[in-house]
Amino acid sequence: MAVSPTELLDIARTIALEAGELIARRRSEGVVVADTKSSSIDVVTFADRECEEFVKSRLAELRPEDGFYGEEGGDSTGTSGLTWIVDPIDGTVNYLYGIPQFAVSIAVVEGTPDPGTWKQLAGVVFNPMNDELYFASLGGGAFLTKAGMTSPLAVNQETLLAHTLLATGFAYSSELRAEQADVLTRILPAVRDIRRAGAASLDLCAVAAGQLDAYYERDTKPWDYAAGSLVLREAGGVVGGLDGAPEGREMLLATNTHLFSQIEKLLLS
Repeated sequence: MAVSPTELLDIARTIALEAGELIARRRSEGVVVADTKSSSIDVVTFADRECEEFVKSRLAELRPEDGFYGEEGGDSTGTSGLTWIVDPIDGTVNYLYGIPQFAVSIAVVEGTPDPGTWKQLAGVVFNPMNDELYFASLGGGAFLTKAGMTSPLAVNQETLLAHTLLATGFAYSSELRAEQADVLTRILPAVRDIRRAGAASLDLCAVAAGQLDAYYERDTKPWDYAAGSLVLREAGGVVGGLDGAPEGREMLLATNTHLFSQIEKLLLS
């Protein structure tokens, strides 16, 4: 690989800041729903599509030989062995309602968009409404830049399940939500409390920053976690699925080394 993770991070960070400014401007102008996807409540806005096209075009200028994999489609296979994984607006429903919990998520991996085989190289998650830029590169640590100040990130080292502040999310499918509700009835009595903020990338970064102790969710896609999971890993956390599987659609669990197996047992019970 001719380019270093640090160089790739610089590109991701630059484009994420530009894309964040774009979606913030579009939010102030008013959000228009362009279509629905998996269900009538799974919306995509014109800003989602515009932002993804913007990111894709900027990457084509700077890294024309790389592949691209975005939530809104338009995927392409490159010749460099690297793939950019992009969620133009993670937390679209929050964006639609004006809740300031959404982000641009940009990651680059060596390989394909498959957490079982990829090698994560760099990742950026930017919430333009709160001016929070989370970023990490392989072996380079994880950081948050806010209000011009940059600080390193480190996961909490909580060991007690009963003291765990745990975040989760829910699918758009009503059938799957019913199953997720059943799981929640087992978990809620065992932990300190539950949070549901509505953007997987920011939940992962919140665990990395010590604002949460853990996060789990079923039915996530690579663009939801490609950047945030690298930030969390570089902050000293653990990310995976159940029974030794990598994170993915069946389950994503992110926490510290002390709590992972305890939460995994609850999810498997």
